Amino acid sequence: MQLLQRRSRRTPSYALNYAVLGLMLLFTLYPLILVFMNAVKTPEETLVNPMGWPKEWLWSNFQRVWYEAAFSRALLNSLVVSTTAAVGVTVLAALAGYSLARLNPAGSGLVTLYLLAGGSLPAQMFLVPLFFLWRKLGLVDTHLGIILIYLGVQSPFACYLMRSFFVSLPTDFEDAARVDGASRLQTFRHVMLPLARPGFLTVFLLTWMGTWNEFFYANIFLNRQILQTGALRYVVFSGEYYTNWAMTNAAGVILVVPVLLLFLATQETFIKGMTQGGLKF
Repeated sequence: MQLLQRRSRRTPSYALNYAVLGLMLLFTLYPLILVFMNAVKTPEETLVNPMGWPKEWLWSNFQRVWYEAAFSRALLNSLVVSTTAAVGVTVLAALAGYSLARLNPAGSGLVTLYLLAGGSLPAQMFLVPLFFLWRKLGLVDTHLGIILIYLGVQSPFACYLMRSFFVSLPTDFEDAARVDGASRLQTFRHVMLPLARPGFLTVFLLTWMGTWNEFFYANIFLNRQILQTGALRYVVFSGEYYTNWAMTNAAGVILVVPVLLLFLATQETFIKGMTQGGLKF
């Protein structure tokens, strides 16, 4: 009996930890649950009872959103734009990050500082000249134009993150490959790329999620409905004097589901990439 009492005293209690984690989980899931509940209500019920359970589950709201807001075409546009931009940013970040971390070019410290500072500049500073330049080049109302903008906006932080990830990797495998006669390109392709796979996935996911939900640039540079992304079609049911909150919440659920599925499918590698790389100077 005394032995059991001693063991119970030595065993730490995790009740407080579980309580804090439970509160954090509730704080995170509650907005999603609230959006879903309002997505299956009538427009009138969302105004009268926005915080309660729906009296009648109207699953037809999702069908109405899908057709009335042309969400099938909008989600396809978002998928094309986000995936293309994420792949491009990942390739640029891989090349630039490896160069800054391993090749040590002249002025690499200034370039790293520029990447850090460039990502913090507000978009309003260069929006007007960018719009006139894009209009002169014929890139307004094109997917190519918005993809190029996303490449420029997302690349600074992605390059900085990949540089930090390459810095955290040991040089032993790289040195062994060079001793065996591998060139710099072969070393990068066959040694560093497999080791940096979690970092690539992290950059891809961050870019993909950022461009999937992006509204500011898309609202300015995409005007034709056939080219608009899901984030733009989300506001179809919001007017100046009236907002159909049931349809708006249903559209929000449709937009959130792909992001949740992608994150849940890759969360282990994503978290590994975020923790292993760190942010190192």
